[in-house]
Amino acid sequence: MGLLDVILGKRKLAGPAPDRLFAISTAYVKFETELGVTSRGSAAIVFQPLSNSDFQSIVSDMEEVVRGTSSDSGVTVDSSDDSYGFRWLVLRGTGFDDLVVGINGVSSSLEAGGYGERVLCAVFAFEDKQKRPLYWIYNYKRGAFYPFVPAAGDQQRDNERELVFKAQVGNELPVEQELERWFPLWGIPI
Repeated sequence: MGLLDVILGKRKLAGPAPDRLFAISTAYVKFETELGVTSRGSAAIVFQPLSNSDFQSIVSDMEEVVRGTSSDSGVTVDSSDDSYGFRWLVLRGTGFDDLVVGINGVSSSLEAGGYGERVLCAVFAFEDKQKRPLYWIYNYKRGAFYPFVPAAGDQQRDNERELVFKAQVGNELPVEQELERWFPLWGIPI
């Protein structure tokens, strides 16, 4: 009966919990101490920009907030558009928690402005002991993380290492259980 109500529009499905993004902060302790994985000092939020003034104002205001707090946090911000028309708002800094808070601030502002459906994902850049890059991607629509590990070669990924990282993280992160939803992001600018 509940599913029928949703289908008929009587009730809406609950969206993903926005506070799940903060799970990466506690998981980072395990990354560093047990797995030898460290932050590369950068993270990004990826969204589809709109050309209307309200949307542009929200993004501009958030960039200014991040820049304004940079004296306290050391986080810098810049943006670029990719070939698919997505905007990457890139944050860089030495404090991992500051990166998470900055990403959350931008996504919360877009959500509050009514543009939450425009947000694709957040990407956090890490490296292992051998300095090989790996990323944890947070899919806002699913409310879950998944690892992305590029391999040598053009648009190749290391599925084995991705599965190993999933297993090592355990219950520290809400990990996407459907592996076919672990979408690769090529050309990550962080």
